[in-house]
Amino acid sequence: MFWSLGNDLIRYGKTKQSIKRHDWLRVFDIPKRWFWHFYAISVVWNGFLLALHLNVAHVSYPLWLTWIMDILTGLPSTENKAPQLSVVLVQMLLWLHSLRRLLECLFISIFSNGAIHLVQYAFGLGYYMALGLTVLCSGNLEKENVSLLSQLDWFHVAGIALFIWASLLQHHSIVLLARLRTGNSGKVETLAHRMPKGGWFELVSCPHYFAELLIYISLSLVFGGLSLTWWFVVLYVFFNQALAAQLCHELYISKYESYPQHRKAFIPFML
Repeated sequence: MFWSLGNDLIRYGKTKQSIKRHDWLRVFDIPKRWFWHFYAISVVWNGFLLALHLNVAHVSYPLWLTWIMDILTGLPSTENKAPQLSVVLVQMLLWLHSLRRLLECLFISIFSNGAIHLVQYAFGLGYYMALGLTVLCSGNLEKENVSLLSQLDWFHVAGIALFIWASLLQHHSIVLLARLRTGNSGKVETLAHRMPKGGWFELVSCPHYFAELLIYISLSLVFGGLSLTWWFVVLYVFFNQALAAQLCHELYISKYESYPQHRKAFIPFML
């Protein structure tokens, strides 16, 4: 029973459909198309935190938020060292990432009848709320007497450049996946899973997962690599996306006899 539950918790969508599942596990199924809930929550919550941060020049943070930050960091919020510009930029980029993913889920992606576990759904909602708090934990909540632009450094530019490139890669991959289910007219023809091809799918089975990792690494670059907490987030994303990519890769290999042998699962030429 515990093996079945554990196996069910690490899979979602097509990889969950490919295994034999007990009927009692299906009670906890949530439609995978509800993924857009995660990004809607993130857009609202992280947009709220960004608005608060940009307003710090005029008023202090609410006491309840400062209290939460002190609990999460274990230190007075004034001891956080990340420049305020880094925090603002990461908040903006995280919000833009969430907005793009929300629009893609609603208007581009074509979901089948795949499912995610109720625990995965609840974790996802909490995860995107915790991300915004993690960003704030990496910065100084107190007002700084220097302009934001005066804090601009090379790592901000490098991080933003990587973020843009990785976002374009992820968007293109998602568009290619959606086209597998549409005809020339753009109308949905099937909900069946087909072998992905084109773009970075020629190198890896899940380039959109690889792009997700790069996006989180880019945000760490915007922090100047100084936020240890965010590196832990990157580490979580790496293992999470690598596992999901490997499960998809194994499914593709077992399902398609002509699946290219040179394709890796997650990282081109490596993993």
